Amino acid sequence: MMEQILSYQNVTSALERVERNKGSHGVDGMSVQTLRSHLMEHWSTLRTELIKGTYLPQPVRRVEIPKPNGGVRKLGIPTVIDRFIQQAIAQVLNKEFDPSFSRQSYGFRPKKRGHDAVRQAKRYIKEGYRWVVDIDLEKFFDKVNHDRLMRILSHRIKDPKVLQLIRRYLQSGVMEKGLVSPNTEGTPQGGPLSPLLSNIVLDELDKELEKRGVRFVRYADDCAPRKCA
Repeated sequence: MMEQILSYQNVTSALERVERNKGSHGVDGMSVQTLRSHLMEHWSTLRTELIKGTYLPQPVRRVEIPKPNGGVRKLGIPTVIDRFIQQAIAQVLNKEFDPSFSRQSYGFRPKKRGHDAVRQAKRYIKEGYRWVVDIDLEKFFDKVNHDRLMRILSHRIKDPKVLQLIRRYLQSGVMEKGLVSPNTEGTPQGGPLSPLLSNIVLDELDKELEKRGVRFVRYADDCAPRKCA
C-alpha cells in the first residue's frame, strides 16, 4: 500500500489538493506556497524515509476557533509537509474504506455534503417519521482510542509501514505556547487524515443503527435518528 501512496499520480494529486486548500502554517512556519519547491528539492530523501519507515511527523500547532454557540473548537494544524503526506494516505485509504461506509453517513465523504443530509432528513419526514433524537458525540475527536482504531485499520491495511505511519500521526503531539504535549487519544481536527479516521471509527455506530432498523442521518459526530410517531 505504501507504493500506492507514493505513486506519482497519487502524490501529484495530493500536492495539488493541499495547494488548493491553502491553509495556515504548522509548527515549522513553512507556507503552502513553498511546498512544491521544497518537495522538488527534498522528495528523494522524504520518499526514502517513508519507504523505510523512519519518517517522523512533527507535532501539530494548536489553534482555537470560536464556536457560534460559545466555547472554542480546538484544531491541530500539521506542517504543510505532513498535510501533504496525510492527504496522500487519505486518498488511498478512501478508495479502500469509503465504498463500505453507510449511505446515511454524509460528513467528509466524496460527493457528499451537509445539504445531502438535510435532504435525506426531509425525505424521512415525508415518509411519516416525526420523532427525532439528536445525538452529538461530545469531544469525539478528542477521545478516539488509538489502539481500537489501529485494530480496525489492521483488518483492511496489511502494510505495516502504513499502519506505523498512521499511528505516528495519531501520537505526534500538540504544540501549544511553545510546549509539546503527547497525544494518547483522539484524532486532532485540522489534518486531511482525521475526518477519514473518524468515519472509520463511527462506521461501527452506523452499522449498529442499520442492524436495528433505525432511520438516521450522520454528519461527522452529529447524528439524528428518527422514529415513527
